[in-house]
Amino acid sequence: MATRSLVTGACGFVGRHLTRRLVERGDTVIATDIGSPDPLSDVATRITFVKADLRDADAMKKLCADVDVVFHCASVVHTNATMESLVWDINYGGAMNINKACTREGGPRIVYVSSASAVYEGKDVENGDESMPYSSISQASYADSKIAAEKATLEAAKRGEIRACSLRPHVIFGPEDQRLMPNIVLRARQGRLIFSVGRTPKLSDFTYIDNLIDALLLADEALAKKPDEVNGEAFFITNGEPMGFWDFVGDVLAEMKLPPIRAAMPYHIAYAAAAVAEGIDALRGGKLGTANGLSRFAVKYMCTHHYFSIEKARRVLGYEPKVSVREGITRTIATWPAEEKAPARKSA
Repeated sequence: MATRSLVTGACGFVGRHLTRRLVERGDTVIATDIGSPDPLSDVATRITFVKADLRDADAMKKLCADVDVVFHCASVVHTNATMESLVWDINYGGAMNINKACTREGGPRIVYVSSASAVYEGKDVENGDESMPYSSISQASYADSKIAAEKATLEAAKRGEIRACSLRPHVIFGPEDQRLMPNIVLRARQGRLIFSVGRTPKLSDFTYIDNLIDALLLADEALAKKPDEVNGEAFFITNGEPMGFWDFVGDVLAEMKLPPIRAAMPYHIAYAAAAVAEGIDALRGGKLGTANGLSRFAVKYMCTHHYFSIEKARRVLGYEPKVSVREGITRTIATWPAEEKAPARKSA
């Protein structure tokens, strides 16, 4: 009998890749999102799409009523100091609605997509592992809400109320992402990618989307087959090849045949600029997607080491990243339309 799978945030970057892979696996898939199902048009006849809001507890209860596993991918990524109520309602409140809907004897497994920012406190993290405590300071509603959601989910699992584990990816990229690589290229084409941030090179982890999807499927399989080892546990999931954030940017620019960055902006100037940008956004009432990489939280990220050990995922889940960062960049750009890959024209 095919596994009955529910994917929240199915039209988002992670959700759409996961939904397609589950279809390939032969699952009976329910995909849910608040947006249009257009991103899943290629598998539309092979899934059941339900438009629903995570904040609607009754809707979540119905969706979780007859499935074997819930892949909870949906969240709001917003690191500006605005929209806090919305971010918490979706990221934390939505996760609690999923947990409640799965709290019953024989209820579905939950694979929760968390974030490596759960342990980040604005300081260097070098080869961090799952023994690190949650961040004890508040830095952004996104990070705070993801921490609270993961913590509550894993505690409920350890109490035996649900079966759940959490994956903590870091800087996900790949085809169909609308944030990281497209923004790098757009800024470069517009002549706005002039400076890197920080004068001391810092290492970051990156996670190619196919590797993350592999990990999600492995986590579900492990929850089903060896719950004593996996239930209530968190796992860092990355490519396992830390590199400088601006080296990654440089590789993207080189692949696109765009000019390299040749100067660095000091941390304190970038941080002040981000604070001003956040202040202006707040005065305008706040809007999702306005950070564009320029928030105080993002600046701190770019100016600290933050890379993590994936040994626990290797040992317990059997995870092994198959696509390198370098290959991932090449694969991603290969999927872009020809006009997006064409070199930028110089103005006369």
